Amino acid sequence: MNNKKILIVEDEEKIAEVMTAYLEKDGFNVQSTTSGLNAVKLIKELRPNLVVLDLMLPDLSGEEICTQVRRFSDVPIIMVTALTSEDNRVAGLTIGADDYLTKPFSPRELVARVHSILRRVDSKNLPLADIITFDSEKLSIDITRHEVKIEGTLVSLTPLEFKLLVTLARYPGRVYSRLELVNKLQGYDFIGYERTIDAHVKNLRQKIESNSKKPRFIKTVFGVGYKFEA
Repeated sequence: MNNKKILIVEDEEKIAEVMTAYLEKDGFNVQSTTSGLNAVKLIKELRPNLVVLDLMLPDLSGEEICTQVRRFSDVPIIMVTALTSEDNRVAGLTIGADDYLTKPFSPRELVARVHSILRRVDSKNLPLADIITFDSEKLSIDITRHEVKIEGTLVSLTPLEFKLLVTLARYPGRVYSRLELVNKLQGYDFIGYERTIDAHVKNLRQKIESNSKKPRFIKTVFGVGYKFEA
């Protein structure tokens, strides 16, 4: 047992049972619920390491749950849905999800995604460094503490947003294509994921930029991707 807690929010019992079996076989401590309202309560009480969240629940939509959870927690969230359009994926990632799985999916892929995300949020796997500051310390990134401050005020970032910021800020001026960022953040390539980088950049800008429409730090390189400007 690796003591990592996974909460599955899924109203289709057979799917929940399969996910639970595969995750438990891999050593995770798994709990599940079919209720969106109960999911929010359990996330507050259990403080899981990761949430697998179905978007279509009978009492509360996955989008509503994600929005509520992001008000008090940066727990990684993998959204699961039968909706296959790219717009649906981008919408889910825009409101704070860290990854997206479309039904039907392989349980082994789910386990791989879970491991990939948990590796990213494990502080032992973050690069060791002192605090990085920019713009006369207006922006401060403490990599070992996993903290970001704007003019001394702590900013709440999701694990993926933090990883994105560190990736860009590590090499100011270096231009990253969307595909490069997908591979660095997700650990694998996936058709349609390049556009989701735009959603994560948008969220990150809203949190660290004084004017997200005229960003100071994260610049768009049209036709290519993004760069961090020191």
